[in-house]
Parts: sequence; C-alpha cells; structure tokens
Amino acid sequence: MGSRQVSATDLAGVLGPDALGRFGLPGRITVAGLGISGISAARALAGLGARVTVVDNGDGDAHRARAAELAELGIEVRLGHLPDGAPAGETLPEGTELVVTSPGWQPQSPLFLAAAAAGVDVVGDVEIAWRLRAAGAELRAARRAAAQGADGAAAGDRAPAGPAEWLAITGTNGKTTTTQMLASILKAAGLRTAAVGNIGTPIIDVVLGEQEYDVLAVELSSYQLHWAPSLRVHSAAVLNLAPDHLDWHGSMQAYAADKGRIYEGNTVACVYNVADKATEDLVVEADVEEGCRAIGFTLGAPGPSMLGVVDGILVDRAFVENRQKNAQELAEVKDVNPPAPHNIANALAAAALARAFGVEPRAVRDGLRDFRPDAHRVARVDEVGSVVYVDDSKATNTHAAEASLASFDKVVWIAGGLAKGATFDDLVRKSAERMRGVVLIGADRALIAEALARHAPEVPVVDLDRTDTGAMLAAVREAAALAEPGDTVLLAPACASMDMFANYNKRGEAFADAVRELAAESAADTA
Repeated sequence: MGSRQVSATDLAGVLGPDALGRFGLPGRITVAGLGISGISAARALAGLGARVTVVDNGDGDAHRARAAELAELGIEVRLGHLPDGAPAGETLPEGTELVVTSPGWQPQSPLFLAAAAAGVDVVGDVEIAWRLRAAGAELRAARRAAAQGADGAAAGDRAPAGPAEWLAITGTNGKTTTTQMLASILKAAGLRTAAVGNIGTPIIDVVLGEQEYDVLAVELSSYQLHWAPSLRVHSAAVLNLAPDHLDWHGSMQAYAADKGRIYEGNTVACVYNVADKATEDLVVEADVEEGCRAIGFTLGAPGPSMLGVVDGILVDRAFVENRQKNAQELAEVKDVNPPAPHNIANALAAAALARAFGVEPRAVRDGLRDFRPDAHRVARVDEVGSVVYVDDSKATNTHAAEASLASFDKVVWIAGGLAKGATFDDLVRKSAERMRGVVLIGADRALIAEALARHAPEVPVVDLDRTDTGAMLAAVREAAALAEPGDTVLLAPACASMDMFANYNKRGEAFADAVRELAAESAADTA
C-alpha cells in the first residue's frame, strides 16, 4: 500500500511543538488496548508530543513484547494488574485528558465509565485519523520538499493539494467486499487509492504515511463509527441493516444510530439501499451539507437518483443529465464476481460512490471486471459428484446467511456456531424452500434446530454434537449424503466461529480441506 508505521521522530521534527493543539488534541492521552490499532494510535500521538499511556488487561508474552517496543518511544504501558491489584485496562490514569479506544472495547467498560465521570472524552482510531488528515498532508509535503530540494515538485508530479477525500461504507453485511470493489473501480479510473479502515493497514498509518492518495475507500464498523463524532466524509453508503452486535450496542436502535453516523456531514451523496427502508430512514435523519443528495441502489429498475438493473445491465439514473428521462449503462451483471444478488447490490453501492466522486462509466465496468473477492465469501471450493461446494464462512450472522442461501436454488446448509444473541426464525422461514437438508454444528446449533422445527419441519436435519478437529469433515460427509446432483452444499453458518475455530477464516479453511478430502475419496472410489 505504500504506508509504513508512523515514526515519532518524523512527526515531532516536521509538524512542530504546537502540533497537538493545531489538530485538536490534548497533551495527556490514554490509549485503551495494545492491539494493532492501539499501537498505531500510541505511536502517532506520542510523535505529536503527547504524553501517552497505553492500558490493557493482557499480560502475556506478546503484550510484553509490544510494550517494550513502545517503551523505546517513551510511551508508558500498563499491563495486567496495577500494584494495588486493580485491572490496568479498567483504571483511568491520573491526568488523562482524552481516551483513545480500540474498536472492540464496549461503551460500558469500566475505563470509559471512569472517563465519563471525570469529564474526559473517549474517541477511536478513526476519529484520530480524521483529525490528522491535514497533518499527513503536511508531512508528505515536507518529505517531498526535502527529497526534491527547494525548486518545487518534479515534472509530472501528481501530489494532491490537501488530504485525500474519504468515501465511506458501512452496513451489517458486505462492507469489505463493497469497499474493495470501490477501490478497484477508483484504481481503474486512474486514481491513487486504497481500501482501508476496518481492513488492511491501520487508518492512522495510512493518513500519516508516505503514500499520496487522491481518495480513500474506507470501511467502517459500527464500533468505529460509535467513537468517531467529528467524521464528515465526501460520500457514504449504508448497505443494509439487520440485528448484529446487539450485546455491544445494547439495542437495535442504538446499533442503527451508530451506523447512521456515517451520513453526518456528508457533502456530496448519501447512498442507501432501496430494498432496506431503514437505510433510507438514516439518510432522512442525517444532518448533511447543503446540496448533498440521497442516492438509492436497487436490484430492480431504478427511478431517478438511483442505480439499478435493467435487462442484465447495471445502469445509473443518478449522475446523468436529465435523470428523469436518461440512464447511463455502467456494466453488465456478468461483470460482477460472483453475480449473486447480494453481490450485485454491493457492486451498485460501490458504483454509486465512485460516480459521486466523478468516475466515468468505463472505469466502473473495468473495476468490477478486475475485482476478485476475498476467500470465504461465497467462494466455490469444488464440485464432487455433480454437487457444488461453496464456502461462505464470512456469513457470521443471519442477514448474511439469508443472502447467501438466496444465491442458490437447492442447498444443503451447514450452519451453527455462536449465535451472539440472534434468532433464526425469519431466516429459516424465508429460506426453507431452498433447503434440501441441514447439517448443524457448534455451540448454539439448538437455536437453529428449534427454528427449523417450527418453520421447516419437513427438511432433514443432522445435528452434529462434536467440536473436535474432525467435526467439519463429518459435517461435509453428512451434507454430501443429503445432497442430490445439481445441489449446492453451502457453509453459511449464520453464527460466529469462536466456539470451534480461531476465526471465520480457519472455519472456511477447515471446510475447504474437508471438501478436498471428500473429492479425493470420490476420485479413489471411481478409479
């Protein structure tokens, strides 16, 4: 990507002793969490001249190694328990004027309650990155001047006049894919860009890094948006809304409100999902800049100020002259990889943001053609005995699993894991006709079994009560026994993975390994 870890000496030497005040930051800052984003924030803030203390309840070898690296930069790190026995990650250091949190820390954490009682604000790494955009521009200008001498920019240089614009994306599902699609389209348009935020390099490192960007495609989670009060982007999209992370947010209303923060202060476009009225409601409620437009995307024929699909063509009726009568062809459905309905919706949202930034239609088509989805997102693994095996381990909630199931005609569904407070009745009710059978795994599989008994009692269900390393192979074999030629065996768990696997990637890899073993057995039997 061209970004590197922020050097404290770079910041202190270039931006001057008044840098903290110029970018709206106090002198004594506590960083909550010693993960990737916490380390990035601590380095940058110390480099600006802040007195930084990092707190974390962890105290393992990895934590101590990271703490030693930060200590070399003059950053204090408090791990485990303090001398008085209090957990370090729950105790507000004396004199703290701002707390910067890692995204996953819950709002009701004791540290944040203590901060609130002391009148100290809590923000996240995205908020810090947003405040430091101008600092990054200053740093790059200084580096360029030092490299090129006092004669100015070299011929043909394309340095932007200021910080890169942000095109931001959130939603319950599809965020990463849509952000990467958007970056692909922007690159096809010849723009210097990267997909950042909730993916890839820490966003503070990108903002302060050496690489020049024209525009950033920024994925933002509800956690990050919760802690980013001053964020005001060029254009933003909310892809969809469904219950998720309610244990963190406390209610669906609070979850939606945090997602809706992405629209606040938008200057050009608020992109919403026509099929999900809740996303449009967030646009209506948002306080945006004068002239900012509401732009819808739909899998049907679009109305004015929308993007949609007509006869297999992705068309734009938003960013064209005389949009009451005219439409612009952008791409064909077959240009979207894979061309599943939910992924076509992702492509339309990405196209809407790109068009809001002035990207030409050809670049939309070329960017979609160039895009390749990450692993474990509706990824075809193999075909064994005329049955296709698809890995969508990333479908960690019911909304994602429903979209995945809707992509296929007849499915043997492998599901289960940690439900995170979700219910499965709507998912089963809407998808029952597609189910040839179901294989259940994981800690909360009984919740899915109960929904199947209520709404799809005719569907065969295999309940696997095992969590050992061979459980996924057993699940795949059971699914193969239920499947008929032409069916799809689909891993779309609708649950988190941590009851059985380190993460959804490991779950997907286990599924792929099991399918390959099944294929080898099938080949041996027919040899």
